[in-house]
Amino acid sequence: MKKIIIIWILLLCGGTTTIACDICGCGSGSFYLGILPDFNSKIAGVRYRYNNIRSHIGPGGSTSYLTTDERYHTAEVWGGWTFQDRVRVMANMPFHLIEKSNQEGLQRKSGPGDLMVQSLYRLLRHKGNLFKDNALVVQDLWLGGGIKLPTGKYMPSDKDESGKSANLFQLGTGSFDFMLLLMYDIRIQDIGLNLNSNYKLNTANRYDYNYGNKWSNSVQVYYKLRLHKHLLVTPNAGIQYEYAARDLDEGYPALNSGGQILFGSFGAETSYRKLALGGNWQPVWSQNLAAGAIKARNRFMLHLSFLL
Repeated sequence: MKKIIIIWILLLCGGTTTIACDICGCGSGSFYLGILPDFNSKIAGVRYRYNNIRSHIGPGGSTSYLTTDERYHTAEVWGGWTFQDRVRVMANMPFHLIEKSNQEGLQRKSGPGDLMVQSLYRLLRHKGNLFKDNALVVQDLWLGGGIKLPTGKYMPSDKDESGKSANLFQLGTGSFDFMLLLMYDIRIQDIGLNLNSNYKLNTANRYDYNYGNKWSNSVQVYYKLRLHKHLLVTPNAGIQYEYAARDLDEGYPALNSGGQILFGSFGAETSYRKLALGGNWQPVWSQNLAAGAIKARNRFMLHLSFLL
């Protein structure tokens, strides 16, 4: 029990300072999983994510002919494989459809994004009873890292040379980026707590543009409802806090980049035999992106996965 309390406290304290997946989970290189379906060996699936923002916002939230709505649709093929119950390898390949529209018209581009590969090692797997009653306690602690490959197309011509527009209208970052991952889960009988932390270290691409480093933490509470022998429904709720450092353009801080945002998080996971279906809706609770020049809107994610 002491191990449970110590790990819980450390992770909750560490969750007070966090960083984001691009400026607000939008654009190239964004990364958010939600609560993963339970799997002991192999899993594969597809995931759909939608984010949208409004940029070129003036003082006090005023709009002008430059004010732009940007929408990001992402479909991902992803999978994971656990070896010897200790090592887990996961990969996801995104395909983007991104749009931006203002009084000057509509621009659209689509194509593959940046491939991500992560590897995690299970540091702790514990099952036991809580004190002297029969409440079962299960906890898992995973630590790992990953790499993002520049498989998505980066177009330097789509960067606003004036620096007044965030450089988010890209299919990829054009850079090799690295991640550190921490996942912890504790469950007492059917109620559990899930914590995820992801630090993303970005490097400069060949055009000397360096997206800011990101750090993202989520805390979610869930409850497992067994409605049938093979049917399990797990509603969950929590928060996602993200922070992004400012981008560097040829070594100089880019305007309209960086910031922080706090999302609520409400979702559910459903599994039936070897099929898993889940979703997550994240309303914006507070934000300060690019000194107020960018406003994020609510985002959501859906997935369909198969246990192999």
